[in-house]
Amino acid sequence: MKKIIYRKFITDCLIFFGVALFSTSIIIWVFQSVNYLDIIINDGRDYLVYLKYSLFSFPKILAKIFPFAFFFSFSYVIAKYELNNELIIFWNNGIKKINFVNYFFLVSIALFIIQIILTTIVVPESQNLARNLMRSSDFNFVDNFIKVKKFNASINDLTIYSEEKNSNDSYKNIYIKRKINEKEFQIIFAKLGKFKNNSQYPALELFNGENINVSEKNITNFSFDKSEFNLSPFSSNTILVKKIQEHKTLELIECTINLFKKTNLDKILKKVRNCELNNFENVLSELFKRLVVPLYLPSLMLSLLLLIIHSKEKINYTKRRVFVFLIGFFIIIFSESTLKFVSVSQTSNLILFLSPFIIGLTFYFYFINVFKITKP
Repeated sequence: MKKIIYRKFITDCLIFFGVALFSTSIIIWVFQSVNYLDIIINDGRDYLVYLKYSLFSFPKILAKIFPFAFFFSFSYVIAKYELNNELIIFWNNGIKKINFVNYFFLVSIALFIIQIILTTIVVPESQNLARNLMRSSDFNFVDNFIKVKKFNASINDLTIYSEEKNSNDSYKNIYIKRKINEKEFQIIFAKLGKFKNNSQYPALELFNGENINVSEKNITNFSFDKSEFNLSPFSSNTILVKKIQEHKTLELIECTINLFKKTNLDKILKKVRNCELNNFENVLSELFKRLVVPLYLPSLMLSLLLLIIHSKEKINYTKRRVFVFLIGFFIIIFSESTLKFVSVSQTSNLILFLSPFIIGLTFYFYFINVFKITKP
């Protein structure tokens, strides 16, 4: 009988949690995906690239929403059971409140494992795949590079301008400036231009123009009737170097150890481009976000279980519910804000690391103390 009661309760909690987590994440993902349209509009990427890139951002949203959805879902279901007098079934069937707490603490451990898999494996890998997608994708919609009556510098070291677009998809009075190096650049004027996207490379066909090459000491120019400007050597302004959040967790751990010891820095720098002493705090902060912040989930569970201490018949039950909600909300905010206090100080980081354990133990010992005095 006890197993059936537990199974029904945990099923309700997990279903509500799953619906809340995915529905909220999908809503945020849809709004965020709209912003990714710039990939097509400004960079001329394919729609398939846009779709894949958007999908790769979904695990990150899931991981971010996870603790919020967890707290609101479980607190809502527990409060609903209490208001509907369904929690009495547990106590009438001989289930002690401390055993109830222990059971849901184990449930929170299982959900913690899921969250830490998300933060340490799934999210970094999806972010890395998104970056690789941007590195390898082509400019399939090169027409988007030319903005009529607007200078467009969405390609590295290249600026393009056109005065007018004709009905036959050709451009009138084109200006192109290409930066070759710090002391040399190229300027091209053409009365007419049209994109040519063949199987070999994307290019811009130019007609009736002039090519000017400017170096530190010399200026050379020549006129042309027809010329072809190859766009394939250019890449988008998208950052192509791996960011800290795109590296594997084991790589960041190895980086952290080497930075602490100040050894093998050249070797680890080949794996993690940003593994440098001046970037140490950012590496530690990323590790804390992946490994330490999920540790607050069991504490969050214990905080919402404060709802079972008193029944709804008790005076000020509504105020107690609000108080429990504020405690849980504070834990979520606190867990995220601790990332700002991560530093190279080992003592400070140790305190931050122990914080979720201290909060969790405080709640648990409080339950033990209360349930020794009160009957279930």
